[in-house]
Amino acid sequence: MSAIAESGEAPNEVIQVLFALHPKFDALHFCNPFEVLSYAQHNIHDSATKAFECTVAAAAPGTTSSSGMTIKADIDYEEAYERLSEFDVLIIPGGNVDAVLKSQAEPLGLIKEFADLQKQDFNKERTLLSIDTGSLFCAQAGVLQGLAATTHPDLYTKMEILCKDAARRGDLEQTDVMEERYVVNNARFDLGEKLEENPFVLNKRPDGRRMSIARKGSNAWKESKRRESIVRRGSLRLGGMRVITSGGVASGLDATLYLVAAMVSIESAQEVARILQYTWIKGVTVEGIDV
Repeated sequence: MSAIAESGEAPNEVIQVLFALHPKFDALHFCNPFEVLSYAQHNIHDSATKAFECTVAAAAPGTTSSSGMTIKADIDYEEAYERLSEFDVLIIPGGNVDAVLKSQAEPLGLIKEFADLQKQDFNKERTLLSIDTGSLFCAQAGVLQGLAATTHPDLYTKMEILCKDAARRGDLEQTDVMEERYVVNNARFDLGEKLEENPFVLNKRPDGRRMSIARKGSNAWKESKRRESIVRRGSLRLGGMRVITSGGVASGLDATLYLVAAMVSIESAQEVARILQYTWIKGVTVEGIDV
């Protein structure tokens, strides 16, 4: 159970999530995280404690995926820009990458605006999550400079090229493209007294690469509003916006489960994984603050 829910304090806030769709998006890039978030609860024993509220933005009332599935949009992009400050999480599915990059179409502008919003107002904790090739949109938008990221394994080289181009256009800071299930920047973590008991920490890696340090979950969403956390968050890149990029399609499930654990509780993420009968495979975090 969430530490906040156990405390007997005021009810937990519903976390506002915005999905940004584009024509011929990949259906599973949308459906997988949407399903994970729809099952997440602050109290796993109380269905009334829904943790996330999802809104879908698209240019048209109905947007069709590459596989032919049409999703009805809740709002158009004009309204998405107007209401962007209301959302805590922006999720970017991939698919149809070349067409979007060539035309500089949405969601590129929305990604930039969301990142700028966090840099201007770091009193609020915001998260950008890209699924699979959605990270290529983040790279093109220039928000991955100075961070680490991943994408679909077939597109590591393309990702590196986009990040290098963005660095040349920006402040020349490079992006570390990693071969991981998901990569988290600007995490919040509560390491606990016994590091070896933290379910998010990989004590050793078989390939000898960097270890993972990730927060333990529970009450970071509430504590992110503390003055100390706000000040420390503001000193981080992008105003402390949590940036999560995931690898292939199934990795999007892993990354979204991490998001549930980070913003709700470990127990909630584990319960969602149980419901989905899915084995959660951990990724890595590369930067963070202990709230």
